[in-house]
Amino acid sequence: MESGEGGSRPGLTNRSRSLAVSSCRALADLLFPICCVACDRLIPHAENGIVCGHCWSRVVELPYPRCERCGHPLGRYSCAWCDYLPPFVRAARSFCWVSPGSGGKIVHALKYSGWRLVAPSMAQRIARLSWPDDVVVERTAVIPVPLARSRERERGYNQSELIGTELSRLWHIPVWTDVIERSRATRTQTELTPGERLSNVAGAFRVRDSAARRLRGAHVMIVDDVATTGATLGACALALFEAGTRIISYVTFGRAAAHGDRLPLQE
Repeated sequence: MESGEGGSRPGLTNRSRSLAVSSCRALADLLFPICCVACDRLIPHAENGIVCGHCWSRVVELPYPRCERCGHPLGRYSCAWCDYLPPFVRAARSFCWVSPGSGGKIVHALKYSGWRLVAPSMAQRIARLSWPDDVVVERTAVIPVPLARSRERERGYNQSELIGTELSRLWHIPVWTDVIERSRATRTQTELTPGERLSNVAGAFRVRDSAARRLRGAHVMIVDDVATTGATLGACALALFEAGTRIISYVTFGRAAAHGDRLPLQE
């Protein structure tokens, strides 16, 4: 039985539309292939984003059991990270190891290769992390670690701010990008020893006078891409605490292994 104007058959129309969509996707893959920003392999059109499913599957999450406060995997006797945390820091969490696995490559794509579209996928995975109940109830705002102005102009964006903006949406709390700033330029932390990292960022951050009122009594979440020794996070936290912030928590996508951590072997 024919139906519709001119005797057209809906089933045939639907099949034709599906074939046209598939053909357009195949043509787009041919003319504008998308390569994974972590491994350079072609990404199938069925996958979303600019990091392939294989690379996401190779991200090594921090294993359990974890310290409830610092989020670090518990060793044989205790965690290896709580000693780094100032007393006014309530909790810290990271999604994955920077190495082994592909976590470090994903961070590099965002931080140094200009692939800012990686940030939402990173934030979505961070948002799955569990927190103590009081942190979930009390968290007031997300505060990204600021870059030096010269470095942000060179890069074109602040990678921590991109992650923080997406976390703000997922957690339904504001992101405050106008609260803390660099008071002086610092060397990159990547090639410094733990002691050099501490001195490099000591006193490197300050809270803007206009933001002090918002901080009083607040529980804020400092967000960064990677935590190594926690020196940068600690310097930011100290500036916020001295400005009146009541409690502070840390959250990052990646975390560097501490001495004595047992890491899985990957091919």
